[in-house]
Amino acid sequence: MTDEHVMVVPTKVFQEIGYFQGFSGDVETYFQSLIMAEEISYRPRSEMETDPSFKQLIPYVLFRFRDAAGIEHLFQYTRGSGQGEKRLHSKKSIGIGGHISSDDSGCNDPYLAGMRRELEEEISFAAEDFDDDVAGTMIGILNDDSNDVGKVHLGVVHVIDVLEPTVVAKEKDLLDAGFWTQQQLVESIDQFETWSQIIIRQLYFPLEVS
Repeated sequence: MTDEHVMVVPTKVFQEIGYFQGFSGDVETYFQSLIMAEEISYRPRSEMETDPSFKQLIPYVLFRFRDAAGIEHLFQYTRGSGQGEKRLHSKKSIGIGGHISSDDSGCNDPYLAGMRRELEEEISFAAEDFDDDVAGTMIGILNDDSNDVGKVHLGVVHVIDVLEPTVVAKEKDLLDAGFWTQQQLVESIDQFETWSQIIIRQLYFPLEVS
């Protein structure tokens, strides 16, 4: 663990807005309140990973492709041993993203700057235009207090639609990367980290598993 300082908000702020477990589509209420909170700060990641009194804000970006038949595919990968969060190694994921760093704080919009930086570090992709209106790409907020990783993170879920399934992993620890159909995601849901499981259930359940 490095001494990187990451964006956090006190857990009590999230609870005061309205506690939930799982997924909430109320982006307007949660994101705006969290990102504008007076108590938002940048603290050592090594400390924050074990301190549930704070939540680290994490952009969690899904890349979606619809084929000619209208079937949705999501980009997915397996987390290798070099990924920062050791507790998620060998788990599959549909989310690209990471922490907002103090290095992003000098930008006009640290959240968007951090999100862009993480995407550029991890993948390359072809899309129309990435919308600078962050809210326009958001579909919800993730909170999962069922495990130690979730207790110290809040996910902000974004969807970017791509015209072709051309997303490519840059980072060597994004293993077996590629697009899977919604059916494949549902059938393999137990292989995914809990945030991804929550989103797959939100988007594609009930979907018959063959």
